[in-house]
Amino acid sequence: MNIQENISLKSLNTFGFDQNARFFTVADSVDTLKSALTWAKESNVDVLILGGGSNMLLTKDFDGLVVKVELKGIQLIHEDENHLWVKVGAGEVWHDWVMYAIGKSWAGIENLSLIPGTVGASPMQNIGAYGVEIKEVFDSLDALNRSTLELETFDAEACQFGYRESVFKRRLKDQYVICSVTFRLDKSPAFHVDYGAIQDILKQNEAQQLSIKSVSDAVIEIRKSKLPDPNEIGNAGSFFKNPTIDKKQFEGLQADFPGIPGYLNETGVKVPAGWLIEQAGWKGRRIGEVGVHTHQALVLVNYGMGNGASVKALSEQIQQSVRQKFGIDLQPEVNFI
Repeated sequence: MNIQENISLKSLNTFGFDQNARFFTVADSVDTLKSALTWAKESNVDVLILGGGSNMLLTKDFDGLVVKVELKGIQLIHEDENHLWVKVGAGEVWHDWVMYAIGKSWAGIENLSLIPGTVGASPMQNIGAYGVEIKEVFDSLDALNRSTLELETFDAEACQFGYRESVFKRRLKDQYVICSVTFRLDKSPAFHVDYGAIQDILKQNEAQQLSIKSVSDAVIEIRKSKLPDPNEIGNAGSFFKNPTIDKKQFEGLQADFPGIPGYLNETGVKVPAGWLIEQAGWKGRRIGEVGVHTHQALVLVNYGMGNGASVKALSEQIQQSVRQKFGIDLQPEVNFI
């Protein structure tokens, strides 16, 4: 284990904020992860677990140990007539794993193409896109208990998946480090092409035969057209969750805002946060070195010299505007550090 001091995290968070870690190390095995946590406990310093840095907002330097998880590996552990169970290291890049599965003709995660981040963060956030969420292809995960340094296995029920969240973002926050995730994928695909513009893109691309590759290509094209590349302009993707409100409140808003979109779900009506933010007048607005993206109001961006505190302040102004106009509270999807 190699502990470094005063390391810039600029290249390790997709906003590109130049905040420092007092101490930094890389964990490429469970043993090195245990050693890092033991060192931090003995040194009496806090620990920040870092994956792809794509769903976090660094608002200040971290006065503790940053552990970058780089546990790798993709292993087919079981299969039957219809399904395959594949164990993937938490440090694998999510999109690389999706491309690997598509190359093997393993179906189920093609709609999740081009989502930034690592595999370890996928169940923590219950990532989802274009009609598919992780919980639908999830089998189990192995996580290291930060107190006992023992590996524990969590099934889907234990993870308590919700909309862009899990037990690891609530009751068990900062108590475990996800080390690997086992997915149950399909040998015969069940296509999800009714969400968003997937069908339109498939027609434009003149896809002769529907396949997981053609669906993935369509999703990638849509995401590239809507979401800015963090390599070109700093951002963390969707900054806010799409709020769900009760049906009565939605019907009241329809009277005042006839064009308001809404989608029924198990608990009420989901309203697109991007639409709310745009209607509140924030799309394309810039305040100093940060702002709201010109093409996607759900994305907050760093124009180059911004900082996390400025993005946090901007997000709070947006929340206040949406609350005043619609009576809806927006919740951040990103984690504030």
